[in-house]
Amino acid sequence: MLSWPAYMKSLQDRFGFGQLGNPMKELVNLKQQGEVHSLKVESIFYKARSDYQEVLVFESSSYGKMLILNGIVQLTGKDVYAYREMITHLPLCSIPSPKTVLVVGGGDGGVLAEISRYSSAEHIDICEIDRMVIEVSKKFFLELAIGFEDPRVCFHVDPVGPVKELIEKPFFDTLARALRPGGVLCNMAESMRLHSVHYAWVSVPTYPSGVIGFLICSTERPIVDFLNPINPIEKLEGAYQHKRELRYYNSEMHKAAFSLPSFLKMELILLVDAHGAIQKEPVRIVD
Repeated sequence: MLSWPAYMKSLQDRFGFGQLGNPMKELVNLKQQGEVHSLKVESIFYKARSDYQEVLVFESSSYGKMLILNGIVQLTGKDVYAYREMITHLPLCSIPSPKTVLVVGGGDGGVLAEISRYSSAEHIDICEIDRMVIEVSKKFFLELAIGFEDPRVCFHVDPVGPVKELIEKPFFDTLARALRPGGVLCNMAESMRLHSVHYAWVSVPTYPSGVIGFLICSTERPIVDFLNPINPIEKLEGAYQHKRELRYYNSEMHKAAFSLPSFLKMELILLVDAHGAIQKEPVRIVD
């Protein structure tokens, strides 16, 4: 077992983060150019390297228990609900009755826990590259791991192929073909093959810059009104308080998430113009 200084030095060498200060222990993310994010570590619960990544679980003084993969914050006990609730309910509350759901990644179980609120969902597939993430979540993040208990969930641990393909155009082309009419996609990356694209955002203090955005996409027909949820979670029997109450998402936050600052609206307009010039296919971004 490595000592704390030796362990942090090994992480710094691999991924660009390590220990600063003495005697206070700090985990520092240096991956963002020009930005340093430092967190005080109270105690380490788990540290190991799987076949794919470095996995670290520790108790921080400000954000509670945290899961770090390859030096990147994945979740914290304090703000995990904001990201998980929004990435789940923004798309699923925008369609009348979600039946089948695919989660790519999400091995911590948080998104599964949110999907389980929907009684209309008949089948939920999750594809995760790293079994260690699932086991760590079941051991250290029980409030998220309740998602694994849903009998509708089918697990696929697939370590084949590089993860970077999941953010490249062929992957999104495949997703577009797989969607049924009126089907939706929510992701943190852009799909140039989907015809209706909306941008929403949420504040997550422990993510770089403190916010994270979502691209909400649908097939061409029928038109999906993402800005006004057709399937409001408040009206779904038992969904709002299923196993635990929602802490961030509601229909008002759903609508508010699509309110964008002027500079970003302009950038999206330029993106659409560039897309049309290159692809000769229209993409609508409605604000």
